[in-house]
This record gives sequence, C-alpha cells and structure tokens, in this order.
Amino acid sequence: MESLTKSASRLLAEPYLNGTGRPSLRPVGILGVGSHAPARVIGNQELERIVETTDEWIVSRTGIRQRHIAAPGETTYGLGVEAGRRALLQAGIEPEELDLVIVATVTPDYPFPATASLVQHHVGATRAAAFDLGAACSGFIYALAVATQFVQTGFYRRILVVGAERISRIVNWTDRGTCVLFGDGAGAAVVGPVAAGAGFFSFDLGSDGSGAELLVVKGGGQGHPEVTGGDGALPESIRMSGSEVFKFAVRVMDESTRRVLDRAGLQISDVDLLVPHQANSRIIEAAAKRLGMPQERVFSNVDQYGNTSAASIPIALAEAVEQERLRPGHTLALVGFGAGLSWAASVLRWTGPEGAA
Repeated sequence: MESLTKSASRLLAEPYLNGTGRPSLRPVGILGVGSHAPARVIGNQELERIVETTDEWIVSRTGIRQRHIAAPGETTYGLGVEAGRRALLQAGIEPEELDLVIVATVTPDYPFPATASLVQHHVGATRAAAFDLGAACSGFIYALAVATQFVQTGFYRRILVVGAERISRIVNWTDRGTCVLFGDGAGAAVVGPVAAGAGFFSFDLGSDGSGAELLVVKGGGQGHPEVTGGDGALPESIRMSGSEVFKFAVRVMDESTRRVLDRAGLQISDVDLLVPHQANSRIIEAAAKRLGMPQERVFSNVDQYGNTSAASIPIALAEAVEQERLRPGHTLALVGFGAGLSWAASVLRWTGPEGAA
C-alpha cells in the first residue's frame, strides 16, 4: 500500500507535469484587488491644532495632505474584511473557494488569535487556513511571495492576501516628525492561477537587521515589556531616524526593483507602472529618478492616505486599477521598504479576473 506521504506527493505533482514528465510550476497572478479606509479624515490643518506644524511644512517635506484615521471601535481585521470582500468581488470568487488567508500587519487586534483568522471568519472563507505575517511596510509583497509559492506548487489554488493597519494607535501625536506621516487602512488581493506568460515573474526580499533601531516600536514586546522612553516618547509609539530611513529607502527601492527586473529579463523601459510603498512623496520621486522611471509611470496616492504601512501598496494598487492606470497585459513593478530594515519587490504581468486559469 502506497504510503500517505508518497500519495500526497504524487497527488500534488500530477496536475503540474508538463509534456516531458518533469514538474512545471503553474503561473500565478492577481485576480482581483480591493481597498478600504476609515471614514474619518484628518487634514493637515487639523494637525496644526494638535502639534507644532503647518500644512506647508507637511506638504513640502512629505507630500501628504490628509490621512484616514480609525474611529474608536474600528479594528484592523474590520478594515481587512472590507478590503477582502471587494477584492473577492472583483475577482469573481466566492469566499468558500479560498484556501488560505494571509494578513500582513504590524498592528494586530490581539497578540492572538491572528488577525487573519478574524478576517477569514468574517469574509466567510469557511475552508481556508489563516495566518499573519509581520514585515512592516514590506509585508504585503512578502505575503504575495508566500502566496505565490503555495499556488505555484499546487498546495493551494486561491489565496486572499491582505495588508491591514491601524497605525494611528502606535503614533505619538506630540511628535511632529512622525505623527504627520501615518494613516489607517487596508488593501487586499486575490492570488490564483493565471494563463501562461502572465502573473508574477520574480520577487526580491531582503532585510538588514543592523538598522533595526532606525525604525522601531519597543513597548509591549517581550524584549522590552516595560521600556520607558528617556526622550519622553511613549514606549509603544513609533520612533524613527528620518534622514537615515530616507537614504536607505531611496537606495534599496532602486536596487531591489532592478534585481527583480533583471531576474525577469526585463528593463526599466518595459515597466508600464511602478507602484511603490507610499511613505513620502520625496522618497518616491527620488527613487523614480534614480531608476530613470518617468513620473507618469509611477503611481502615488500618498497625499490622500499618508503611510499606511503594509496596506499602502494594495490600496495604491486598487486605486490604479480603478483609475485604469493598470490594464491586462501591462507589466507592473511593486517595491517597498520598512522596519527591519526590510525591503521587497516584485514584477508581474497584470491580468485581473480575465486572466484566471
């Protein structure tokens, strides 16, 4: 009698054997996207009444004009559920068809259970497994890479990837250097098989932990359960060395984007749209200039949302589709950076629901 392990291996491999009998990884892409942000909006003028700053100062240094802030009672998982439902609707997929839910977040509702388990339940993905992934602002692309490998190998077929954050709850609202930057929201993508020649071509993931102190929240972790800030900052709030993070971001977004393009055999000129992490308009502009990417082929909505961490790329992606900046057949590059310090990039040929296989 064939062993259970051998049987499982055979069943996993059989659907993906090519004509030569050798295993062939199936093409994987994004079938639908969706986003959701809290109704409450805080503009720069309102921040002028909270902290010593001005609209002109914020716009000139960040490009941000407003940000969405969760109301009391709004949850990270709730934001993710709304974004996930919209992504499923666009993909034309029922929740019961999902095999897995991955939520990228650094602001989970609880230490446990996973935010992904709450999203899984509330979207109605009754057969899906679920787990969270933490890679800060790089998290959404990390989660896409994980999902892609599950689908490529045939282990799962359809996966909901969500980036969801309530960053406002870890912001020090007396620190004008950071409180003006962040907002709340969620974005989601349905990942599944696509036609040959489309979908994800390559990923680049990386981390340099020597820069961990440059962007950090210390309070609440087991390494610093009772840490107090000698600088007067709350221990559970974001601390950032802005100039160092800026330099890192511009460099790594350039280098990581070039690596994924090189692995895919593509050039900068082949990219129809670049969707970067929405941290700061000056970072986006500087990285695009270093890449030689025309601004008209770079998507930015940081002025409307601020930095929503792991949610920023999927929110931007959903808006790019809605605005018809991204259409089937386009070559799309995604790139992000964040705490860790971490980075991630990917390049894919866009299909949307029309490309499902």
